[in-house]
Amino acid sequence: MAIPDFQTLMLPLLKFCGDGKEHSISETIEYLGKEFNLTDEDLSELLPSGAQYRFYNRVYWAKAHLKMAGLVENTKRSHYIITTQGLELLKTNPSEINIQLLKAYPGYIEHFKPKDNTNKDETEIDNNNELTPEENLENYYQKIRKSIAQELLSKIKKMIPSAFEKLVVDLLVKMGYGGSVADAGKSVGKSGDEGIDGIIKEDKLGLDVIYIQAKRWEGVVGRPELQKFVGALAGQGAKKGIFITTSYFSKDATEYNPKNEIKIVLIDGEQLAEYMLDFDLAVSNVSNYQIKKIDLDYFGEE
Repeated sequence: MAIPDFQTLMLPLLKFCGDGKEHSISETIEYLGKEFNLTDEDLSELLPSGAQYRFYNRVYWAKAHLKMAGLVENTKRSHYIITTQGLELLKTNPSEINIQLLKAYPGYIEHFKPKDNTNKDETEIDNNNELTPEENLENYYQKIRKSIAQELLSKIKKMIPSAFEKLVVDLLVKMGYGGSVADAGKSVGKSGDEGIDGIIKEDKLGLDVIYIQAKRWEGVVGRPELQKFVGALAGQGAKKGIFITTSYFSKDATEYNPKNEIKIVLIDGEQLAEYMLDFDLAVSNVSNYQIKKIDLDYFGEE
């Protein structure tokens, strides 16, 4: 089952604490997970940043909105209890609780009023948004990232061979391979030897090496090209290789698994651009945003 959005979670959350007892967030998450028949895979799904579980994030915001409306209140760290207003709402047997319903509570509206001196009479709250603030922020971030990656790849495809070879060297060094750019550059970029474009150190000490093929291709890279590369590696007595292309690999190519001890890593154009973003190659930061939370330890809450 798909993870319910935070508005869908509001009513079952309020019903859960409708017994008037103090409840913890952890037991609430456990209860709601069972209520919606969520699997372990659902419960372990992370936000794109990998910093928080998606279901936890949505439960947190469901409770936060109920608290803003005065339907629940915190008792101590990670614990809460239903209020008189919350009990009164449950007595009306609502079919659902959402942002539109919460707008009926003055305390809720107060949280969204502009704090400047403008004469705005109405407070804008998005009733149809099923995503939490973190999810919205991360979705916008991913859209920006994808756009930049596409632009990067477009520029990479226009590079001359020597410039592309330097890009490969710079990226691999930033990823921790090849020692220094100078050392790596001595190996990568040499004329091909039966499908091998270069050799780079696997670590800074050069205890092992990785053989590389890097091609600015437009068409699909098929399995035969990988078999040639594996054959070239075997001819050199090598066991590790990286095949980098600006295009993409066919299904047969991605499923190809050499029967010997040779291991190869495939990096297509899209992944190449992603790595460049991850390791800050040919890009620069414009803005940084930090998501903060209250440090309850500072206030001595248990």
